[in-house]
Amino acid sequence: MAAMMAYKYQAQALMRDYLLADPLVPYTSVLIGIVLCKMAYDFTRILSSFYFKGYTSLTKIQRIEWNNRGMSSAHAIFITAVSLYLVASTDLFSDRIKGPITFRNSIISTSALGVSVGYFITDLAMIFWLYPSLGGMEYVGANLNIKHVLHHTLSLVAIVYTMLSGEGQFYTYMVLISETTTPEINLRWFLDTAGLKKSSAYLVNGILMFVAWLVRIYSIS
Repeated sequence: MAAMMAYKYQAQALMRDYLLADPLVPYTSVLIGIVLCKMAYDFTRILSSFYFKGYTSLTKIQRIEWNNRGMSSAHAIFITAVSLYLVASTDLFSDRIKGPITFRNSIISTSALGVSVGYFITDLAMIFWLYPSLGGMEYVGANLNIKHVLHHTLSLVAIVYTMLSGEGQFYTYMVLISETTTPEINLRWFLDTAGLKKSSAYLVNGILMFVAWLVRIYSIS
């Protein structure tokens, strides 16, 4: 009983010292995430128009998906890097800190989740705003469809909860490490769309995708 009370006080201290120290942190980080997503989308469009000659010959739907996948890859790289940093390189979720790991959080971990929430909001908003250009019956891309919307909605609800409550962030980050497969999946689509399906880059990306899926399975299990 005494041990449970000690854990309760430690959890309350963590909430007071980190999450509740600045109540604007979650909401500010969400707005930052939305802005960064818009920047990543535009950055992908600008770079592609300069360095990929075939970009202008793509259809409107293909260009939108192309830019969206660039934004998706940027988010995946960011959240995977943060997840690995928090889980493997800091003491936040280590055994060196006493108390249950379920209630541990910090301003950095909460802010990173807010950026991820901003991405999911932006991606879902694009789907509904651009419908039927994205997600319509004529859209055959695997990135934006009903399964994609369901996945994003469930992920959004789960991340918002752990961001605002401060609970279960360790397990959330362990799952988010699985985003390591997203850049390889998107690059596979880029190469296929660019007509490079038979190139060595396509083969190398396939190998990297296999390795990334092993990491994803390990992180989830």
